[in-house]
Amino acid sequence: MKSTTLSASVVALCAALASCTADQTPAFEETLVETPDVDETAAEIAEATAFVDRAEAELAALSKVTALAYWANQTNITDETDAAASEAGAKMTKLSVSLANESKKYDVDIMPYDVARKIRILRSGITIPAPSRAGAAEELSALMTDLNSTYGKGKFEYKGEMINLKGEMINLDEASTIIETSRNPDELKAVWEGWRTVSPPMKDKYAKMVALANEGAQELGYPTLDKMWLSNYDMPPEEMEAEVQRLWSQVEPLYEDLHCYARTKLNATYGDEVQPKTGPIRADLLGNMWAQQWSSIYDIVKPDTAPVSYDLTTRLNERGYTPVKMVETGEGFFTSLGFEPLPETFWERSMITRPEGKEVVCHASAWDLDDEEDVRIKMCTEINSEDFYTVHHELGHNFYQRAYKDQPYLYKNGAHDGFHEAIGDFVALSITPEYLEQIGLISEDEKPGPDADTALLMQTALDKIAFLPFALTVDSWRWDVLNGTTPPEDYNQAWWDLRLKNQGIVPPAPRPADAFDPGAKYHIPGNTPYLRYFLSFVMQFQFHKAACEQAGWEGPLHRCSIYGNEEVGERFNEMLEAGMSRPWPETLEKFTGTREMDASAMVEYFAPLTEYLKEQNEGQSCGWD
Repeated sequence: MKSTTLSASVVALCAALASCTADQTPAFEETLVETPDVDETAAEIAEATAFVDRAEAELAALSKVTALAYWANQTNITDETDAAASEAGAKMTKLSVSLANESKKYDVDIMPYDVARKIRILRSGITIPAPSRAGAAEELSALMTDLNSTYGKGKFEYKGEMINLKGEMINLDEASTIIETSRNPDELKAVWEGWRTVSPPMKDKYAKMVALANEGAQELGYPTLDKMWLSNYDMPPEEMEAEVQRLWSQVEPLYEDLHCYARTKLNATYGDEVQPKTGPIRADLLGNMWAQQWSSIYDIVKPDTAPVSYDLTTRLNERGYTPVKMVETGEGFFTSLGFEPLPETFWERSMITRPEGKEVVCHASAWDLDDEEDVRIKMCTEINSEDFYTVHHELGHNFYQRAYKDQPYLYKNGAHDGFHEAIGDFVALSITPEYLEQIGLISEDEKPGPDADTALLMQTALDKIAFLPFALTVDSWRWDVLNGTTPPEDYNQAWWDLRLKNQGIVPPAPRPADAFDPGAKYHIPGNTPYLRYFLSFVMQFQFHKAACEQAGWEGPLHRCSIYGNEEVGERFNEMLEAGMSRPWPETLEKFTGTREMDASAMVEYFAPLTEYLKEQNEGQSCGWD
């Protein structure tokens, strides 16, 4: 996934302790014995309440300083901003770990709801915890900053003959453009392998970071860091892992159908020597540096049905869209639902395009620097359909952040991290032909009819369905790294074993012994948990179906747009305002009417395409074992 969110949030005595009827009143002697216990409980609750209030105040104050240091570093990578970010990160980690450790003396089972919930968030909400011993936080923060900067500054020498870049160093933006547009397999292989030369220097530092973070997690009472991450979903870690597998089982057949179809088309384009008719797909042929989304090869896999009568990238350029206008258009979608416009500071402080003369982390992200109104996005926006959708995604984070800004500090987050990622993508599902006509990007005559539905769904499936097993793979790999199942010497082999198992893809050639290919994906050196994206891709369709039902839509889900529907927007905002204050099933129920994550809406959305894929795959040897 191209985007993430970074918030400044880095992580009353009970009125009636007990009640009894007259018949239950204990004898006087028993009362004398029990009273001290009640008093002790009351005292502990009062002490814990005061502790939580202090913790929130200290974290809120320091998070503002830390967020500014991180922002300065990611929008201008220098030795000085590296040092400042590392120092700020170390302070924040120290404070978070110290408060989490301090919270362990309180028994959450006897606490009022809010106190107990906030203590649990304090204990499990640190992504990379440092041990409390002297120097550990500074060492961990320096490693994290170095990993981030190495990725952000990554360049490699490309000496291909197909483009005029001989001997020049190219960055990820330029390399990704080649992967997306080239149809020369030799060039694709060279650029794919070239980007992966930036990550081997990360491997040893990454392993050190993992060891330190696991030590920190164990100090907080978790057996390993993966279990700490999985403790953030209002259920035991083992149940959450089972929930992920249940959701994947609902959508796995969709992916297998798409894989089979795409492989047949790639074989027809490149021939048996490049892409065989059976087995896995060569990763560099799929139009994305990580083979996580395949929309860039639509020209290869487009169905033999009525085509979509417009190209969104072409239309954006023809209509004179600039990066700022793309962001303004995304904002306009949210305001059409009744949300307040973004503050003026958003436009003054965001990084919407790559600045000249600076090294930056171009990976798109949304920021909340003060937990109030200072929301921003960071993108190297280009005028194309991919970034048009990404803008809507990132603004979803910002509008979510503003919706819960009045919550206490520890509740200023999504109901779980999948909610945060799903919000903007749910809105982007309403970027339908009807919506594009409403905002003047296409004319009424250009709006495709029902006969183009297969083509429309194929475009969406290449992003949404293709992404699911990749999302599953990233954290499946990382969980095994964090719990020690995969040692450093096996990092790369384990990565490709999972990519073959889940995605049915392989590298274009054997990988060198020192390869650290996971590090070539931002979310690994950036330490961004990835399960959130898998969950969000399921939930966005669940949100979309619920919203369309609220709007009274009666057509196919893929044609529904909620643009301009303030009634839906009001219910949507109620869900967002809750932040992390309630267990996510309650928050989910506010908008969808159900307490369970469910992929059936996704299956329903793509049902017409599924029928087409099965017809096209008839007689093919699907699968890749």
